[in-house]
Amino acid sequence: MTIFLIVLFAALVFEYINGFHDSANAIATSISTKALTPRMAIMLAAVMNLLGALWGTAVAKTISEGLVDAVAVNMHVIAAALMSGITWNLITWWFGIPSSSSHTLVGSLCGSALAKTTEANFPELAAAANHVLPHGYLPGDIDWSVLFWSIDNGTKGLWPKLVMPMLLAPVLGFFFGMVVMFLFFIIFRNRKPAMVQHVFRKLQILSAAGMGFAHGTSDAQKTMGIITLALIAGTASGAFVNNPGWLGFLNLSEGADVPVWVKILCAVVMAAGTAGGGYRIIRTMSHKMTKLLPVNGFAAELTSATVLIGTSQLGMPVSTTHVVSSSIMGVGVAKDVRRVNFSTITRILWAWTLTLPVSMFLGYGIYNAIVWLLP
Repeated sequence: MTIFLIVLFAALVFEYINGFHDSANAIATSISTKALTPRMAIMLAAVMNLLGALWGTAVAKTISEGLVDAVAVNMHVIAAALMSGITWNLITWWFGIPSSSSHTLVGSLCGSALAKTTEANFPELAAAANHVLPHGYLPGDIDWSVLFWSIDNGTKGLWPKLVMPMLLAPVLGFFFGMVVMFLFFIIFRNRKPAMVQHVFRKLQILSAAGMGFAHGTSDAQKTMGIITLALIAGTASGAFVNNPGWLGFLNLSEGADVPVWVKILCAVVMAAGTAGGGYRIIRTMSHKMTKLLPVNGFAAELTSATVLIGTSQLGMPVSTTHVVSSSIMGVGVAKDVRRVNFSTITRILWAWTLTLPVSMFLGYGIYNAIVWLLP
């Protein structure tokens, strides 16, 4: 029970950090165009995050049962994944790099699950020299098969739910952002620029609210999935057997829906984190990539919210960061490619590339440290 409480606390810390780490993605364009003040934008995003987090659980189900084999998951694995995610999020937040909390969490979970398959972490197997791991690997090997690459006829697994969306979502954000901006140029080409910007500055309040809602539907569910996974692992291992009767709500069988109390808890914590702000990343997203006017900000937010809500309904833990960044890039290219700051974009692309391998490495190392300190 103690390790579960540690996991729950770490999960809520991750959710809070995710709130202020990724809040910039939802509100940066509104602040850049002066449609909203930073304080107003953050509070709007916090409220909409709360509402979005309570809407649907498809992404949470993917995290809790569609990526890693339950045989490789216990409380130590989940604790390591969360600590790894927190570490990388804080590093990238400190340097103002808009990395993906989604990919950080999934990469960390995969890394810590792989660490569990080695001989050193299976003391009950070490006594039998010829004993094999659950999937047929010899003790000492890493059992890669505990990671679901593609299962259930390609409808679940890392490829359809993580890798393919990771590649396609930024392309969609960039392409549709550019197309929407071109359409606005055509529709409003004969209107006075001052009037157009005045109208879109008002409309951006709606698009910012939609972006906050989309962020909640996507990002809050990832931590819901992790806590659900911890409840399933704790029930399977008998960690809750000696709990008093009033704690019976902690028992959860594999395949069960996300408990209501988990939804509410994660939604409230994420909203609180968003209210805490994330001004380092806001500066990168709103000022350093390209200069935005209200019409540009509305186009970027409309594109991002549409892509995020669509992918969250399909159970894909898509990166809010990647979608928003690519949408801003697409809008910037449509506006004037010469004004796009490609040095900042290159820095962001490096963060995108490094997040998965670095988080897997951190998850692997932190798991080994945990089992050494808390065998």
